[in-house]
Amino acid sequence: MVRDNCEDITLYKVVVNHEGQYSIWMTYSKNPAGWQDVGKSGSKAECLEYIKKVWTDMRPLSIRRIKK
Repeated sequence: MVRDNCEDITLYKVVVNHEGQYSIWMTYSKNPAGWQDVGKSGSKAECLEYIKKVWTDMRPLSIRRIKK
């Protein structure tokens, strides 16, 4: 929990699911079912910046694979 006057010092990791959707999770917690580490960890801001750079298509992988 982050309080208004305290800095968030939690370390996060970036995780991805089978649909290519990204999220962050606390490094000390077990990944949610179906989510895998991508190898990036750090502050919340660092992890969110990484996701912003790599997750350029928000559609689930199953939708992206459909040929037009």
